[in-house]
Amino acid sequence: MRDYGPHRVLPMKLKPPEQFIPNEENMDLTTTYKQDFNPYPVCRVDSFRPCENRHTSKDRMESLPTYKADYLPWNQPKRDPIKPDLSYRPTAARFDYRTTHQDDFPFKGIVPTVSCKPHCQQSLYTLPLEDLTNYKLNYVAHPLEKRVQVEMTRFKPSEAPFDPLTTHKEAFRGLTGEPAKSVKPNPKVSSCEIPFNNTTEFREKYQVWPIPQTFSRVPMTYVPPEEKMDLLTTVQAHYTYQKGDPAQCIRPVIQPKKSGHFESSTTNRDDFKQWPTAKPVPIKPIAQLNLPKGPMDYLTTTKTYFVPHPPIVTKSCKPFIPPARNEIPLIGETTYNISYTPKEQVKCLASYPEPPGYVFDEVDAFGHKLYHPVSHSDQIGSRKNSYLSANEPESPNQKELAVTA
Repeated sequence: MRDYGPHRVLPMKLKPPEQFIPNEENMDLTTTYKQDFNPYPVCRVDSFRPCENRHTSKDRMESLPTYKADYLPWNQPKRDPIKPDLSYRPTAARFDYRTTHQDDFPFKGIVPTVSCKPHCQQSLYTLPLEDLTNYKLNYVAHPLEKRVQVEMTRFKPSEAPFDPLTTHKEAFRGLTGEPAKSVKPNPKVSSCEIPFNNTTEFREKYQVWPIPQTFSRVPMTYVPPEEKMDLLTTVQAHYTYQKGDPAQCIRPVIQPKKSGHFESSTTNRDDFKQWPTAKPVPIKPIAQLNLPKGPMDYLTTTKTYFVPHPPIVTKSCKPFIPPARNEIPLIGETTYNISYTPKEQVKCLASYPEPPGYVFDEVDAFGHKLYHPVSHSDQIGSRKNSYLSANEPESPNQKELAVTA
C-alpha cells in the first residue's frame, strides 16, 4: 500500500455518434458484366470429326489364338515326387513320464532360513527445522525501470504502378516442337524348336541330404515301492475325535416380569421436547419492472420492419444457341441385323426316352444303346407303339443314332 497510492478516477467521455444523412442520388444498377460483356451473334461450329466408314467382311473369322498355336503341350512322362523316406515308427513300450528334473533334483524337505534384514530403529530429533534458504538470504529486490514506448511508423503505399508481367509469361513461350517418338521395341516371334530346359541351378546343386537317425535315451524301468502308502493326514493323525457329552449351559434363565402398564417414556422424550415454531415468511425482492397485462404479440423486429417485396426479374445475357439438326436420315442397320441369320431350334433326340423315327437295335460293349432308322415295313408293323407325332416328320437322310445309357 506504500508504493501504490490511490488516484482520482474520472468518468470516461463517450464520443457522440455521427448523424446519418441519407443520399438523395439514385443508385446506378449497372454492373461490370452488363457494360463489358455485350451479346454477339454466335453460330454453331462444324464438327472436325471424320465420318466413320464401316467395312463388313463376309469371310469367316479365324478363332484360333496365338497362345493355342504356339504353346503346345509336350508328351513327357510324369515324374515321381522327391520325398524323404519316412520309415520312423513309434515304439509300443510304455512311456516314462518322469523328467530329468525329477530324477536329478529330488525333494529334500524345507530348510529354515535366517533373515539378514537389519532392524530398523526410528530416530527422533528435538531440534526445530531450519527454514532459511539461499534464495531468502541472497535475493535482492531491484527497482523496476520505466518502459520506453516506441512509436509505430505509418505504412506508406508505393506510388509506382503494378507490373502484371510474371516469370512464366516472360520466360515460357508457346513454341511448337516435334512429337515424341516411340521407344518400344518391335516384338519378335522366336522360331526356336528346341524344347525348354526344365533343370535349374537349385535342382542341380541343392540335393537331398541323408537324414541321420535320431538318438533316443533308453527309459528307466519303473520299480513300484514295496511298502504300502500311509493315507493318514496330519489332521487325522494328531487331531483325533474325543468322545464325550456336549457341555451344559450354566447361565441362569431370566424370567420376564409381567405387569399391566408399559412405561413408554424415555430420557430423550423427557429432556428433548419439541419447541413451538412458525413457518418463516420468504423474503422476496421488490419488482422494478412493470410487466404488461395485455396479451403478447408475437411480432419480431424482422417481421415488423422487413416487408417482402416482389422480386426483380433480370434479363439473361446468355447467347441463344439453336439445336443442331442433321437432314441426313439415320441409318438403322447394324452388324447384328446384317450378319444374323435366324435358325430353327431343333430338340436333341437324346432327350427322348425313345427317339422318334428310330428303332432300338442292341446295346454295345460300352453300354451304348444303338438305334437304326425306321423302315417302311417296321413303320407298318409298329404303328400302334410309335412315338412319332404329326408335327415331327421323318427325315429322309437319317443316320444311325447312338444314345448313352
